[in-house]
Amino acid sequence: MAGGLPNILSLALLLSLAYLFIAVALAIMRLTDKSGQEIARRIEQVTHGEGLGLEAADIEKKHELSGLRWLDVLLSRHAWSGRMEKVLNQADIKAPLGFFVLLSLVFGVTGYLGSALYADSSLVRLGVALGLACLPYKWVVMRKGKRMADFERQLPEALELVGRALRAGHTFTSGMGMVVSEFADPIRTEFQTTLEEINFGLGVTVALDNLMERVDCPDLSFFVVSVKIQNESGGNLAEIISNISWLIRERFKLKGRIRVLSAEGRMAAWVLCLLPFGVAGVVKMVNPGYFSLLLVDPLGRVMSYLVIGLMTVGVLIIRKMVRIEV
Repeated sequence: MAGGLPNILSLALLLSLAYLFIAVALAIMRLTDKSGQEIARRIEQVTHGEGLGLEAADIEKKHELSGLRWLDVLLSRHAWSGRMEKVLNQADIKAPLGFFVLLSLVFGVTGYLGSALYADSSLVRLGVALGLACLPYKWVVMRKGKRMADFERQLPEALELVGRALRAGHTFTSGMGMVVSEFADPIRTEFQTTLEEINFGLGVTVALDNLMERVDCPDLSFFVVSVKIQNESGGNLAEIISNISWLIRERFKLKGRIRVLSAEGRMAAWVLCLLPFGVAGVVKMVNPGYFSLLLVDPLGRVMSYLVIGLMTVGVLIIRKMVRIEV
């Protein structure tokens, strides 16, 4: 107990330093955010009649990946930053990409130093650090998946409303406006952005392509492609949209049935993946000396690494079996 107390204090100090680092990073990002000050300055210039026309060339929206200049330059040099920025937009997260990069770095360093207090193996430390560093990315992906799933659930009813509006004599943009008025987020926000692009002079097909680029929903491509074909060749758009709505709804029902039928396999996968770690934890608490052979003895380490590798392969195989694409 006396030996474990310093480790607990060291871990508490480490977590406090990590919390302090995150707070300092947030404060720096807030202080370096000049967008609000710049807007206030330009409004004041226009109010007093100053500076009109002096900055006419500076009207392009400046997109920053981070509130820190050096981090923004560093992220802009890598192609993966653009893909991650797209994921953040699809998840409707307003925080910049640099914040999550710093958060992952803090989590990774904290995990490595914290695991060093209890584990001597460098591989274990790196595994813990990598696992904690991936937590912000995992949270962003989960939030994006939830938002896209909500969009997919709303899409059939929204298209049905557009089809009924077309039958009643309204235009296509009026039908999209009804969706904006009647539905909640996320489909309201995405359709409103598309409608604003059309009102500002962008073509309907181009605005729909931008919608498909912003939203990661395969069912949406049916709607966009059908509208583009109808604009080129003609046809009853109301009937086309109603048929697409019915098709998406039936596909959504089929996905639900498949998910129910594969629930047993997914539960078995969770049990098979977590059972070895649970047994290892119980054995370590009951007989630490018996379990330490896997960590101290060279042959035991080789066996541990082999088992972890085989478990990883098994998890990937089970994941492939229970994930059925429709």
